[in-house]
Amino acid sequence: MAKKKWFASMIALIMALSMIVTACSGKKEAAESSGEQPASTGTAGSNTGEQPPDKVTFRIFNGVAGEKDVNTNETTIGKMLEDQTGVNFKIEHLVGDLNTKIGTMVAANEYPDVIIPDAGINQLLDAGAFIDLTDLIEKYGPNIKRVYEPYFNLMKAEDGGIYFLPFSTVVNGYIPDPNINQGAFWVQRRVLEWAGYPKINKVDDYFKLIEDFIKAHPNENLTGFVTLTHDWRFFATTNVPNHLAGYPNDGEVMVDMQTHEAKIYAGTDYEKRWFKLLNEINAKGLFDKSSFVDNYDQYIAKLTSHKVLGFFDYGWQIGSAQNALRDAAKTDPSQDGYRYFPLPVTFDGGKDQYLDPPGFVNNRGFGITVSAKDPVRIIQFVDNLLKEENQILVKWGVEGETYLKDENGRMYRTQEMIDKMNQKFLEDYGFTVFDWDWPQYGTNSTLADGNAASPGLQPEVFQLSLTEADKKILSAYGVKTYAEMFAPPDNRPWFPAWGIQKEQGSPPQIFEARKTELQRKYIPELVLSDPAKFEDVWTKYTTELNKLDIAGYQQWYTERIKEVVAKAQGK
Repeated sequence: MAKKKWFASMIALIMALSMIVTACSGKKEAAESSGEQPASTGTAGSNTGEQPPDKVTFRIFNGVAGEKDVNTNETTIGKMLEDQTGVNFKIEHLVGDLNTKIGTMVAANEYPDVIIPDAGINQLLDAGAFIDLTDLIEKYGPNIKRVYEPYFNLMKAEDGGIYFLPFSTVVNGYIPDPNINQGAFWVQRRVLEWAGYPKINKVDDYFKLIEDFIKAHPNENLTGFVTLTHDWRFFATTNVPNHLAGYPNDGEVMVDMQTHEAKIYAGTDYEKRWFKLLNEINAKGLFDKSSFVDNYDQYIAKLTSHKVLGFFDYGWQIGSAQNALRDAAKTDPSQDGYRYFPLPVTFDGGKDQYLDPPGFVNNRGFGITVSAKDPVRIIQFVDNLLKEENQILVKWGVEGETYLKDENGRMYRTQEMIDKMNQKFLEDYGFTVFDWDWPQYGTNSTLADGNAASPGLQPEVFQLSLTEADKKILSAYGVKTYAEMFAPPDNRPWFPAWGIQKEQGSPPQIFEARKTELQRKYIPELVLSDPAKFEDVWTKYTTELNKLDIAGYQQWYTERIKEVVAKAQGK
């Protein structure tokens, strides 16, 4: 998911937000091992008082590493959905390399019932691993149509089929996020407090602040800066020059707002300037050299160790670390200084574009595989999930337990409700399980009555969720939300460019793969080499990069972006 979960992501991308543990035995074996009856194709029950069909467990492979495997019916929300539909999902996550995992599935032509493959989606599409959902949606998906129909043209493959359901739909109205779930330069709060809450907009000032703090605290064994390079999350390192130049997360390209021309930033002066900065801080002993070998779990562990002062990343990607630090600070407010605060840093302190504009990501999603025991039951579960009352359930919970309504119908949470929502509660209740990787109302959606679909975007909830320490640091910067620290996003009808589909083995996909190989080879050397050798390494890197078809890649992207803009303008 980032690039989202973004996006996840977003979306990013999110990115690109998203990875895979497996598990697909035969149908009979799966039914026996789960203790369930074989799936039927009857209509799934909901809140109509009908007797739900026999219970069944389907298997989901999620291509995200570092998450807990779980049965959805082991959570409060999942059990309620099982009571409605008879359906439980056994969710397994990636262990090891994503491409290897998917390649094994493809070679055997055996898949779990559902795959959420993140960056491996094209490999599965090319292998014919997903079924076309068009007829299923038409027959069993009135709520799927309600949520996704505005996006159907963008969702269709070249053959006209719909092979997966994306996560980033905006339903009803759009509401901005007061938090920072996209990119930012993060720094420990205690560093800002120590420095008197300075305004930091330039990347040089950011690193100077960290350097000064370490000099003032020589006995704490502090790390100035880490970066994330593990597996598909490598974009947390390679995307940075783009953001420092004042562009949003469009993936591999910067897009001109007037001409819609797409240009890569790899190999440009922007990228050179960024890695030269990392080279300089490494020479000063401020950079964590293990950044190029640590996996994602090790990275998250370092962020919660109290020793790392700063890093760049997307908010959705560091959620577990942020939650752990927040929970610790709630128990012991003296630890609040170890939490991280987002800064809108650019090269020269100019206008930033870290906040995502409204967009639609169509290269991540939820697909039913050719091995699925009962696609009808799965699509019926999804349709039931997309009923507004169930979107309220998976996002807000149960009225009286995890939210209330005032006399005007505004949904809110009490301080007591918010205080109990630590990481364990969120996991046990099911909020984390149903957070992103499902067909849903996108994060910035609203409900039919105008309430925010996501509680964190509801102004009443956001303000109550702030601790006294949160209010203090926000007040020091003259804002009421974290998002107010950042420039509003400019409208980009194509956003995000990384969400534009590329066929596996196509020239643009091959270009990206080869570019990434070169970056994996040369970026560690650029950062860790003696500063006197930086120029020589840069020349080697750009010489190899320029052998690739940069012009063809940029032309392909420019044409696709102009096509999306034309569609958005009704042409």
